[in-house]
Amino acid sequence: MSFKPNPAASTASGTGRCESLVEIESDSDGAGLRVGIVMSRFNQDVCEGLLSACSAELIKLGVKSEHMQIVTVPGALEIPLVLQTMAKSGRFDALVALGAVIRGETYHFELVSNESGAGITRVGLDAGIPIANAILTTETDEQAEVRMSVKGREAAQVAVEMANLHKALRG
Repeated sequence: MSFKPNPAASTASGTGRCESLVEIESDSDGAGLRVGIVMSRFNQDVCEGLLSACSAELIKLGVKSEHMQIVTVPGALEIPLVLQTMAKSGRFDALVALGAVIRGETYHFELVSNESGAGITRVGLDAGIPIANAILTTETDEQAEVRMSVKGREAAQVAVEMANLHKALRG
């Protein structure tokens, strides 16, 4: 990340950003970053697909495999507690939540989706650590299978970019 004025911004036309503003540029260099991953074992095939895409993208972005740690939990509702423990350890620059909640015929889908999402957000805010939430919430297995690779890669990208942004803002 670097702090610098944005020379492309224009103030004359009244559009764009003010050129005198300091902008922190996006940084997707994962070199030196430590990333913790918590993966649900429920809907395991989809979760393994998320993990495969996420870990491959982290490596592509420069995160060393020895700087990644994976922990598995029974389901999506257990993810926030383990994320909290990992966040409190101080050993990670960013965390990733991987899971798949697929709608069934009961209200349980809404409960698991809402509570796991709220828990993940709460952990990130309380602990002050970036968390990429890649818990898929889909209507069908097929939708989850179609989305797992893209969502896994996006989670890795978010984790790296937000870890770097967090570091830049903290100085």
